[in-house]
Amino acid sequence: MEKRHNYVRKAAELATQFYINPAINQPNVTGLILAGSADFKTELSQSNVFDRRLKGKILKVVDVSNGGEDGFNQAIKLSAEKLGNVKFMQEIHIIGKYFEEISRDSGKYVVGLDDTLKVLETGPYRVGKSRSYQWLAIEYSKFGCSLEFVTNKSHEGSQFCRGFGGIGAILRYKLDVRDFDEEEVYGF
Repeated sequence: MEKRHNYVRKAAELATQFYINPAINQPNVTGLILAGSADFKTELSQSNVFDRRLKGKILKVVDVSNGGEDGFNQAIKLSAEKLGNVKFMQEIHIIGKYFEEISRDSGKYVVGLDDTLKVLETGPYRVGKSRSYQWLAIEYSKFGCSLEFVTNKSHEGSQFCRGFGGIGAILRYKLDVRDFDEEEVYGF
C-alpha cells in the first residue's frame, strides 16, 4: 500500500513539474486526459497529492487496453469529443477525410505536389514556374482553396507523409489528372 501511495505521489509531482508553469504558477495546458488500463488514473485524479490546479484541467479519465503509443492513440480516440478543438484532432479529421476519398476511389483527391499544382491550374490562375512547396504555401489563397498543414506526429499524419509524400488535395468535384497529361502530350 505504501509503495502504491509513493507511486501516486511521484506521478503527482511529475505532473506538477511538467504542467505547472513556475513563472506564473499556473497550468501550462488547457486540459488533461488521464488514461491507463488499471485504476491508477482514477486514484491519481482523486488523490490529495495531485495538484488542485491540475485537477481542474482534467477533461476525461479513460480506460485503455494497451500501453505505449497504441494506448496513447486509443486514449485520443476515446477522448475525441473533448479534444475537438485541438489542432491534433483537426489534423486527424482532415487526413481521415482524405483517406476516405481514396478508399472510396471517388476521384475527388490528388496525391503529390505535381498533381496538386495541375489541379490548381484548372482555375483562372496560372501556376508560376517556381513550382515548389514554398510557392504553394504562399500563393494558395489566390486559387480559392484552403491549406492545412499536417505533421507526422499522429499515426494518420505519419502514414500521409510517408505514403503520399506529405502533400495532396481533396477536391470539390471529380477530376482525373491523367487527362491533363494527355492534353500536354497532344497539345490540346
